Amino acid sequence: MRAAFEIGGESVPAGTRRLVDLPVSKLSNHTPVTLPVHVLHGPQPGPAMFVSAAIHGDELNGVEIIRRVLRTLQPGNLSGTLLCVPVVNAYGFIGRSRYLPDRRDLNRSFPGSPNGSLAARLAHLFLNEVVKRCQFGIDLHTAAVHRVNLPQIRADFETRPRCRELSEAFGADLVLEAPERTGSLRRAAREANVDVLVYEGGEGLRFDEFAIKAGVDGIANVMLKSGMLELIDGTDAAATAKPARQPVFANASKWVRAPDGGIFRTLRKIGHAVSEGETLGWVSNPYDDTQTVIRSPRRGIIIGSTTLPIVNMGDALFHIAWSHEHERVRTPRDAVAEPPGDPLMDEDEII
Repeated sequence: MRAAFEIGGESVPAGTRRLVDLPVSKLSNHTPVTLPVHVLHGPQPGPAMFVSAAIHGDELNGVEIIRRVLRTLQPGNLSGTLLCVPVVNAYGFIGRSRYLPDRRDLNRSFPGSPNGSLAARLAHLFLNEVVKRCQFGIDLHTAAVHRVNLPQIRADFETRPRCRELSEAFGADLVLEAPERTGSLRRAAREANVDVLVYEGGEGLRFDEFAIKAGVDGIANVMLKSGMLELIDGTDAAATAKPARQPVFANASKWVRAPDGGIFRTLRKIGHAVSEGETLGWVSNPYDDTQTVIRSPRRGIIIGSTTLPIVNMGDALFHIAWSHEHERVRTPRDAVAEPPGDPLMDEDEII
């Protein structure tokens, strides 16, 4: 029998599960705020993995993904230890906000500090009590409010080669090789020798069933690949756990912006392959018959888009990804793009 898992002053015996509350702080009315962590400690040895959601409090798909994952798992069937944090940023979750009350972005506050700002303290607690206890993890995100993202994995393959294997195992349609941002969870985790995949899918403050299902399946695939779960027939999960198809890999992207203000009408959606010069939609003047055509600057795949029909000049309309450096973006229409693009960040930006 494995030794018990110790966290937050509590001991979780092998083969059991427990919800552990890690103290964070208190609200202005003296109400305690905690960081609840689901601990599933399997009876068999294996890796430790974390799954986190709502680092940005308005990104709700991950909360539902973790709820569904926990419903399907029994700790007695688990090899290793799974730590699940459905809501990291409880303040933003309650306030339906991306940010913390101190107006900071938690995913720009790592590694944090035990004596710093509210964001720094929460980042320090989550990093040290959860992330550093694991060998790898999956951080669940969505697009910002009024935007939607194609389900995708973002990771850095140059510094963390195992992330490519985990990304392929996840089984998302698209994998983006993305650099890490200063202050992000991924950078702090890498410095602690922890591999982290960022999953993006859906829209802020909305449930997206397609993105939720892709996230649930992807987490199961990663657990199978890493040997934390076994297939029902007892066969070798690491050898047989394969997604239905290989993901598309990309390493560059660019936002297409509104050249004028007005009413935006679109012809294309996330997941569509587009060609250079192809018409993506129009921005129309609401007071006359004039309109401006929106064209794709290059060939690639639409991985994100606005959901608002009212736009100002410069607003981001479509996020297009492709592969350069002699790599091909494989799509149903075999789209490919060569020129370099904007820096692709570790999770969705307010840009």
